[in-house]
Amino acid sequence: MNWNTKVVLVTGASSGIGEAICRDLLKKGASVAMAARSEDKMKEIAKDFAEEKVLIKATDVSKEEDCVAFVEAAAEKFGKIDVLINNAGISMRAIFEDLDISVIKKLMDVNFWGTVYCTNAAYKYLLEAKGSLVGVSSIAGFQGLPARTGYSSSKFAMHGLLNTIRVETLKQGLHVMIACPGFTASNIRNTALTADGTVQADNPLDESKLMTSEEVAARIVRGIEKRKRTLVMTVTGKLTVKLGKFFPKWVDNMVFNHMNKEKDSPLKTK
Repeated sequence: MNWNTKVVLVTGASSGIGEAICRDLLKKGASVAMAARSEDKMKEIAKDFAEEKVLIKATDVSKEEDCVAFVEAAAEKFGKIDVLINNAGISMRAIFEDLDISVIKKLMDVNFWGTVYCTNAAYKYLLEAKGSLVGVSSIAGFQGLPARTGYSSSKFAMHGLLNTIRVETLKQGLHVMIACPGFTASNIRNTALTADGTVQADNPLDESKLMTSEEVAARIVRGIEKRKRTLVMTVTGKLTVKLGKFFPKWVDNMVFNHMNKEKDSPLKTK
């Protein structure tokens, strides 16, 4: 793929996987429109690249009007849109029994509705370009992860949306890819919500054993180049998806036991 001729929109672009994707694509010569709530953080990223290649737009993806404004600003500056990467997202950690319902709503607003709003706004441009529509998801969109109630719900919904769009546009040349990293050392883990909606104080996982944002970004970019359908990035993830189709009860137990080993796990064994 000749990235020099491509225009790419990335949400959640100010840190973590989103930042890494933007940097990777800009180095490859793509024109990149960056959306996130923090304009200052995006300016720090943009200053390393040519001004004509970058657009930054302060955007809250849970607000439809923000998503429309972002997409239209990108189309106006660059004249077209080839790729939309729906990366913006938040996580959480709490079992449903303890969870304030507002937490699920917040995750659905950002992770699912943010994808809906941005995709809807960019849809005509993507179809015209026969481009790529990408959702950065998780194994949580294939397998319910305990203590990630709202997160799994939002990712299952994202999968439903993107898989349906793929079938609807089967003869129109649109590429749709769902990308599922493993646990990643990124800001989303440090800003995950707890049962009452407050931000998680620390990461219960060992950061040194997680995938880096740069590794995830490189794989997503290669996946777009190869127009892959689904990109599951870890062996554990691939096994979970495959075995879940044939041995769902066994996988449920395996996932419960694995997640129960987390530091201060909220899961109950009785």
